[in-house]
Amino acid sequence: MKKNDRTTMREQFRQNPWLFSVYFILRAVVVAIMVAQFLNGNYENFFLCILALILFAIPSFVERNIHIDVPDTLEIMILLFIFAAEILGEIRAYYIAFPYWDTMLHTVNGFLCAAIGFSLVDILNRHKALSFTLSPIFMSLVAFCFSMTIGVMWEFIEFLMDTVFRLDMQKDSIVGVISSVMLDPNTGGNKPVVVGDIADIIVVHSDGSQEALGLGGYLDIGLIDTMKDLFVNFIGAVVFSVIGYFYVKGSGQGRGKFLERFLLRWKKKKPEQD
Repeated sequence: MKKNDRTTMREQFRQNPWLFSVYFILRAVVVAIMVAQFLNGNYENFFLCILALILFAIPSFVERNIHIDVPDTLEIMILLFIFAAEILGEIRAYYIAFPYWDTMLHTVNGFLCAAIGFSLVDILNRHKALSFTLSPIFMSLVAFCFSMTIGVMWEFIEFLMDTVFRLDMQKDSIVGVISSVMLDPNTGGNKPVVVGDIADIIVVHSDGSQEALGLGGYLDIGLIDTMKDLFVNFIGAVVFSVIGYFYVKGSGQGRGKFLERFLLRWKKKKPEQD
């Protein structure tokens, strides 16, 4: 390691000890897992680790190249979110081991995306060169819509992966009751027929053979998971949007210290030295 690099690392640790420690520990853990996955021949997980390392670098890239300051609290939450989703969720199978792991991550995602969306309009609202001021309700609405749009786009990605690559990112659910107009005995009818107390699914193969899956109910292929993910994303977005509304309403009165930990800001230019 070069002397300048060591000096930079010491300076970063001095300025942001918590952020530096979290980043260093998570990165070291991911690298160790990546090596283990490669040696075990799990190349899909190996590339997931590479993806996680790339995502870890995005906040620093934004700060250096776009000159936007990412608050330490927000950056730590983003790093932990990436680790929880890619490493714990996918490689360690926490999505299966803990039923509410995916729900928790989508709720946090809704909150974080609302924070980013709110920051984008808040930066414009504080820009001295602009001659307009956005109302608190409008800024909260933009934050909410931004978060929900990101949530919907992610569900599109999951659906695409499931349809093209058969990955089952939209996790299946077992239900005991279904209702469908496809079961309406009247031709062309539109009356949903309810089927309850479903004990199992029997698959009839093309050769006529039958196979009982032993699931204990009907297999819903992703709809319930998708709607649940969007609903908890909605909750996270609403929570931040409401907090953001009162933050703008109370600006200039010493309020909003909590929210400022999640808001992006233009980096202040350092005074030029003679």
